[in-house]
Amino acid sequence: MTDESQPPTDNKLTRSKQRWAREGKFLTGKVVRPEAQRLPPGQHLTRDWPVLDLGQSPNISRERWRLDVYGAVDQPIFWTFEQFLAQPQTQFVSDIHCVTTWSRYDNQWNGLATRDLLAACRPREDARFVVLHSHDGYTTNLSLEDFAAEDALLAHSWSGQPLEQEHGGPVRLVVPHLYFWKSAKWLQRIEFLNQDAPGFWEVRGYHNRGDPWAEQRYSGD
Repeated sequence: MTDESQPPTDNKLTRSKQRWAREGKFLTGKVVRPEAQRLPPGQHLTRDWPVLDLGQSPNISRERWRLDVYGAVDQPIFWTFEQFLAQPQTQFVSDIHCVTTWSRYDNQWNGLATRDLLAACRPREDARFVVLHSHDGYTTNLSLEDFAAEDALLAHSWSGQPLEQEHGGPVRLVVPHLYFWKSAKWLQRIEFLNQDAPGFWEVRGYHNRGDPWAEQRYSGD
């Protein structure tokens, strides 16, 4: 197994978001709201789907796409896109909450539920964390519990259409209960670990977990 990804290059968005983390930009205070309320504190609704990335948008065709799942698992996985589609397919409708304060309701996703992926790769008893590796060199970390959320999936379609390149196609992770930077685009590899390994934004001042309802935007939240 080889890692052909290179670390993301420095760019204006990267520098801006690191500055936001230092300055605590977008923090609105810990507003107490009922759990049943749909919009997390500090968020505003949008009908659009804004595009945010590290200045790179890898063009990976479905024919070239591969997914490697490895690390603290009993059954490593090396799937082509065709093999990925041959797995159980699930549809979820969920909301998006971005750390930059926008939210978008009722997104329809199709793909492989993370719980079905876990059943296929069989994490070992010592597995506690997951690191997502993307084709643009991006990484982000999740606890195994968050990765295995009931409505989390590896999505290949949105609103009944193939996931567009700018939004992370052919396949991205979707973990609706966390800020969307945890839902890695252009998914390439999934690594299971017995200890945590903070990813690209997490080592640049962003919160290690990213719960929108607790406004866990930055490391001090």
